[in-house]
Amino acid sequence: MRVNFLSFGFKHGVPLDCDLVADVRFLTNPHYVESLRDRTGPDPAVSEYVFSSADAGDFVTRYTDLLNFLLPRYQFEGKAYVNIGVGCSGGKHRSVAIAEALSKAIDPRNFLVSVRHRDL
Repeated sequence: MRVNFLSFGFKHGVPLDCDLVADVRFLTNPHYVESLRDRTGPDPAVSEYVFSSADAGDFVTRYTDLLNFLLPRYQFEGKAYVNIGVGCSGGKHRSVAIAEALSKAIDPRNFLVSVRHRDL
């Protein structure tokens, strides 16, 4: 089964083809840090800023636990893929960093994992 992570910005609309959507707007926004505003989630400085909050790591751990419960059950039911949206305000910082982390947390021996960033 393929597991597709898609980061996006709520201000550009929620993707219609997502099976699950996670809202990470509760995390501190790098957009309001002048030195990070023009950078994006894959940039180590942005990712470090996002994960400097304990809530970011805790969220990834808890959401990964949920996915580890759900994905085998979706697979058992015959789903060929699961699309997981991760959204923040603009889709450039928090959602990107979290989608990247979640994609790395899924065991590639059990699932085909991809990550895409719609609003970068």
